[in-house]
Amino acid sequence: MTHSQDTVIVIGAGIAGLVAALSFKGLRVDIYANAPMGQGTASNWSQGGVAAAIGPGDSAAIHIQDSLIAAADIADRTAVEFIVNKARDAIHFLEHQGVVFDHNADGQYALSREAAHSFPRVARVKGDLTGPGIMAALQQQIKQRPDIQLHSGWKILDLIMHDGRIIGAFLLDPNGHVHRKLATAVILATGGVGYLYKNTSNPKTAIGEGIAAAARAGALLSDLEFVQFHPTTMAVGLDPSPLATEALRGEGAVLINDQNERFMPSIHPLAELAPRDVVARAIFAQIKSGHNVFLDCRAAIGSGFAEKFPKVFALCQNIGLDPVVTPIPVEPAAHYHMGGVVTDLSGRTSIDGLWACGEVACTGAHGANRLASNSLLEAIVFGQAAATDIMNIRMTKSPYAPRETSVINYVPHDVAMQAKELALRAMMRDRVGVIRHADDLLWAQAELEKLRQQNLSHRLGNMVLVAGMIIHMALERKESRGSHYRTDYPNLDQAWCRRQSTTMQNLMEAA
Repeated sequence: MTHSQDTVIVIGAGIAGLVAALSFKGLRVDIYANAPMGQGTASNWSQGGVAAAIGPGDSAAIHIQDSLIAAADIADRTAVEFIVNKARDAIHFLEHQGVVFDHNADGQYALSREAAHSFPRVARVKGDLTGPGIMAALQQQIKQRPDIQLHSGWKILDLIMHDGRIIGAFLLDPNGHVHRKLATAVILATGGVGYLYKNTSNPKTAIGEGIAAAARAGALLSDLEFVQFHPTTMAVGLDPSPLATEALRGEGAVLINDQNERFMPSIHPLAELAPRDVVARAIFAQIKSGHNVFLDCRAAIGSGFAEKFPKVFALCQNIGLDPVVTPIPVEPAAHYHMGGVVTDLSGRTSIDGLWACGEVACTGAHGANRLASNSLLEAIVFGQAAATDIMNIRMTKSPYAPRETSVINYVPHDVAMQAKELALRAMMRDRVGVIRHADDLLWAQAELEKLRQQNLSHRLGNMVLVAGMIIHMALERKESRGSHYRTDYPNLDQAWCRRQSTTMQNLMEAA
């Protein structure tokens, strides 16, 4: 057992977790990451940027309106205003940490435009290297802070509760030993759920382990049915799927099918820059009808590709494709989860002692469909907010708690478990993906129930739990809104112009 009365535990080492850790003063911070620093996080793969209304003619009010429209009318306006109004401060915070954003020759920020944004307002680092650029700067700052310790290769198993309050976590070290770590506060920053799907832009660590741990502790969860699919990941047979950033379309790249037909102008007035859910469904429909789909960058970007988008260019080169002369084959893939552990504007969850930030959290800022590049903004703002809240409140010292026993059954994730995992991911893609129907959802629910009766590894148990909650909420929402589209309920329903919140106990009672 490890017992520290002045320690904060941060679980996760993406942008949200690192920003939270760096925002503390006067407390020891232990970061537990399930992979070596810089690996295993979606943050490090981010090609977009940080959305901020800092360009000519733009304003926070317009950014707020764009966010609310993309969110399909169910975003928490207070949360949207909170992150948007702190966007400039978030940019300055990152610059203070050593992040160097791209600038034009006149010294102004070089801002790009992404889908559903009214103005160019996405601040980037070296074109499409924003994620790696921010992560490298934050990691360098972490190394210079003796009050912050990073522990790589550790996985969360469960949260420890005592007298109704979270006081620590059970963690698995790289050698397979279980540790009981106590602290004055725990921050979940474990990322999303994209790897529940066979086609995803997310790393294999993105299975919702933070949501699962919080759910078992009784935390309030919300918006779980809303899974955003990025329209343009490279359809080249890799798992995860390499991302072809939305900024390519912002530069004028167009979508065509294998008959050289451009199809988006007939579907939405914004064509390729329509909201992500619209573009994803349009591409999916083309593929379902037997066509291949390509992102054509030849006319819009051409010979400037390698300089403007070095990461995408390198990915293309690795698969033997030259995007200067050849369109990029693309398909939708699970990319971002709008749902998660409910928090307030301070990052507090519904359980004392537990905070959350980044993709694992559900602040309400994204509603049914996240506006592009609002995710990094939210991660930075709420990472800071959680740290500030913990420092500002009078923390209760970690008690010497009795020896709780974790509820997890520790079964090796062997070859048999890996085969079951792959089958689950294929099922989620085919039955709970871009387009849904009650028959598919109920079939998937029954298959998960069969799995649930088996002796599962911790990893697969988490995947079954979180996938089941997503399916349940998708069945409950009998309409189509944002990223949630059902062919049996294809229209918006005013009665469903609201968010869904629940707990694991409520879901079990409803089953």
